Amino acid sequence: MSAKTDLFIPDNVSLPEAQARTSHLGIGAHQDDLEFMAYHGIATCYEQDGAWFSGIICTDGGGSVRTGAYANTTDAEMRAIRVEEQHRAAEMGQYSYIAQLGYTSATIKDATKRKPLVDTLEQHLLCTQPDVLYTHNPADKHATHVAVFHATLEALQRIPPFSRPKKVYGCEVWRDLDWLVDDDKVALDVSAHPELAEKLNACFESQIAGGKDYGRAVIGRRRANATFYDAHAVDTVDQLCFAMDLTPLIEEAPPTVEAFLQAKLDCFKEEIMKGWYGAA
Repeated sequence: MSAKTDLFIPDNVSLPEAQARTSHLGIGAHQDDLEFMAYHGIATCYEQDGAWFSGIICTDGGGSVRTGAYANTTDAEMRAIRVEEQHRAAEMGQYSYIAQLGYTSATIKDATKRKPLVDTLEQHLLCTQPDVLYTHNPADKHATHVAVFHATLEALQRIPPFSRPKKVYGCEVWRDLDWLVDDDKVALDVSAHPELAEKLNACFESQIAGGKDYGRAVIGRRRANATFYDAHAVDTVDQLCFAMDLTPLIEEAPPTVEAFLQAKLDCFKEEIMKGWYGAA
């Protein structure tokens, strides 16, 4: 593990134990990404003895937008603040462990410099072997998020097939996934423990007070997803997160990422055009 990694285990067990008990793992680019995109895993494991959520944050968070009370905060100060915010979320959400790797966004966006990150992710994946993995989806519009997707996929493809997660979900953050046709859309029920969800989002005060009210936006998106998911059925849950099923990318003879995405886009185009011509 890199010397710059910040490791936090809320209940103070050993790292091998914290990794071994992990059933759901989230790999995100920034502090707060897991709480926004992988809440399904957090809520699934919350207050459960046989299921544990762990998280890996790839970047140091030092380059975030800031204003107001944080306008004059240096990058070094912001990095320290964001690490502590993530600690609070991990403690509140009863995570098994959280590892903040401390890479810069510039480093991981450069494919020629990404190998150390991939190596680190490979080791965490081998030690945790989660049943379910949440990460960014390849259609996200944030370049750092897409870079983390690529690093995660490369790490997954390195490890033996029997050690890979049963399911890998690419979640929505910067660009929602409502555009996927229903057959390609994984609708994750995130309505459990609503007070916990609100409190987790509020942990990241430096981002909210710094100019982005992510907490309200995330809850709003989840509620909108639930309401607009099915035009012909009464709502049965009040919050949904959408994800891509990325599992085919780690199976035998996987498609390229480009072909995988193109198939999703082709299905979307076909559905839209069929509906338009049918109504003409």
